[in-house]
Amino acid sequence: MSIYLTIGTILFCLTHLYPVIFANGRQAVIGKIGETPYRGLYSLSTLFSLIMIIVGWRSNDPTYFFEIPEWGPKATSILMYLALFLFMTAKAQNNVKRLIRHPQLCSILLWGLAHLLSNGDDRSLVLFGIFAIWTSIMILLINRRDGPWEKPARCPLTSDLKTCIITAILYGVLIYGHGYYTGAQLISL
Repeated sequence: MSIYLTIGTILFCLTHLYPVIFANGRQAVIGKIGETPYRGLYSLSTLFSLIMIIVGWRSNDPTYFFEIPEWGPKATSILMYLALFLFMTAKAQNNVKRLIRHPQLCSILLWGLAHLLSNGDDRSLVLFGIFAIWTSIMILLINRRDGPWEKPARCPLTSDLKTCIITAILYGVLIYGHGYYTGAQLISL
């Protein structure tokens, strides 16, 4: 198991948990160094953790712990479209936000669980398992911090359709390029 993958994944999660758990601490740091330097440190920490994750993933020869189910890769494909759709809805105007309070976090949770259905190795358990646990914790903590959910107003169905179309195009690009950015080719070229 690559130590870089583990440390990078944990660092990413802790970087994003800190402002949720320690909101007063975050404000104290911003008060001392300013908003822009704080955002810079936050971004550098996130970038550094992502680099560690990528280096750790690519440098690790996986050890397999369990055999994936035969239906796992097909389920992963379906869940990944839903995960990408939810990720896209997080910043767009749509009606999904009336059904799901945290679409972006739910998308990362789906991404993690979906990949565990297609990968039974140690590095997948670390990366996708930790991210699935982290998003679950984030959802609970943010709900507790923010209190009752106020659903947004309805918007035209064309907004949802537009998000579906953009997601489908992006999904095709991501599947086609999956081998380039992960090393795991999904489509034979």
